[in-house]
Amino acid sequence: MNVQAVKTLPDAQTVTSVNHWTDTLFSFRVSRPKSLRFRSGEFVMIGLLKDDGKPLLRAYSIASPSWDEELEFYSIKVPNGPLTSRLQKIEEGDEIILRPKPVGTLVLDALLPGKRLWMICTGTGVAPFASLLRDPETYEAYDQVILAHTCRTKAELAYGAALAKALPDDPLIGELVGDKLHYYPTTTREPSANEGRISDHIRSGEVFEKLGLPQWNAAEDRIMICGSMALNKDIMSLCEAQGLTEGANSNPAEFVVEKAFVD
Repeated sequence: MNVQAVKTLPDAQTVTSVNHWTDTLFSFRVSRPKSLRFRSGEFVMIGLLKDDGKPLLRAYSIASPSWDEELEFYSIKVPNGPLTSRLQKIEEGDEIILRPKPVGTLVLDALLPGKRLWMICTGTGVAPFASLLRDPETYEAYDQVILAHTCRTKAELAYGAALAKALPDDPLIGELVGDKLHYYPTTTREPSANEGRISDHIRSGEVFEKLGLPQWNAAEDRIMICGSMALNKDIMSLCEAQGLTEGANSNPAEFVVEKAFVD
């Protein structure tokens, strides 16, 4: 890819690998600024230079854990998207712009202590959870961790499925993961073992029955939400119906939702 040189910018980082999961989804890893400190689950601004030399930046969750020496990102490909139409063409050795000022609400600090942590997402909303699922602190804080990922097709679930499958055997944190991790994928436009929106599976009780877990309660369950506006609102209402309240970095509670990626 012929990306305009950005070596003169202090925020330039080198692409170390790219993985195209489907025609519409890809992940990539880049070098990590030595000065960057972040909490697993946070996001940063990344992008490329436009033809006029000005940076075009968008918010992207860091999919790698806080201890990783590199940074991983997971992205959708939008054919006519100002950034992703070009970002999807990056190759190893290319450079992107990264502004090292991490923020976000999907962090363990924003939740009160609990027994079970539910991570509920659609599409590329799985990215911040990919970070948290690879962080030892997540398994030290909770007895059970549930990743509930909804996509249109089974192919779009591949990134999260690969992660969930690999974690128990991970040489660094596999022992901590053990049997704590539960993976619950659902599809909305293709037949699968779990068809339909995750919100419908929660509402009907099907997800609890299949996983052998109790219904949500404010004393034990903590929920993280990252997806479309429709998903966010739906899951928030389900949380509130069970007596869970929304938390934040400054005021931890029972559930948190990332709103930075929703129009």
